[in-house]
Amino acid sequence: MSPVLRAMRELSGKADPVSVTTHFLRPVQGGTDCRIEARLIRTGRTMATAQGTLSQDGKDRLVVIAAFGDVETAAGIGPEIGPSPPELPPVEDCIARANLKQGVELPLLTRIDCVLHPDCVEPGDRAVVEGWVRFSDGAAASTLSLPCLVDVFPPSLTALVGNTGWVPTIELTTHIRRAPKPGWLRARFECDDLHKGRMIETGALWDSSGAVVARSRQIGLLLEK
Repeated sequence: MSPVLRAMRELSGKADPVSVTTHFLRPVQGGTDCRIEARLIRTGRTMATAQGTLSQDGKDRLVVIAAFGDVETAAGIGPEIGPSPPELPPVEDCIARANLKQGVELPLLTRIDCVLHPDCVEPGDRAVVEGWVRFSDGAAASTLSLPCLVDVFPPSLTALVGNTGWVPTIELTTHIRRAPKPGWLRARFECDDLHKGRMIETGALWDSSGAVVARSRQIGLLLEK
């Protein structure tokens, strides 16, 4: 998703993705050449909309539609409203996702540090996952990387039913709210809807200042181990 977004942003001429919706059609094969195509759908004074596709072996793997603008420029009026960040233990007291049984191989965790609240590791009575996330090399998160970072944590259903096996995403929408300050990001994700193996999960990321920087909503499949 990230390289497609970079191509789309270049076409848009705008600083930040504001809304990103991705449909995951087929798995992307690591180590295999891919083709990225992007086109501008509409551009205006403050917003631009673009579409991008990533394909491999002649087959589309994912399709992205995104609106771009400047998240630090006011686009309207009204008071500031936003969710408060979760209370989390220090990073060193949390559990690294890379050390957990995953069900699938996750090469992404070689480049991203993702640690979980200890209460979310064993099955409990809520489908909620909370923790911290950052790039392993210390690079600061950007508005362009936030759609990736909201999809790094294990499915929130793991906190309710344990190891879930594979939970592929059908569609993920991320709303970028602010440019993140440097440092670890706090995260909270909750599955509030599960029906016939299709789950809906709502999430949020907060930066080191406590401001919400991204909101997410996705639908995925709960498959057997």
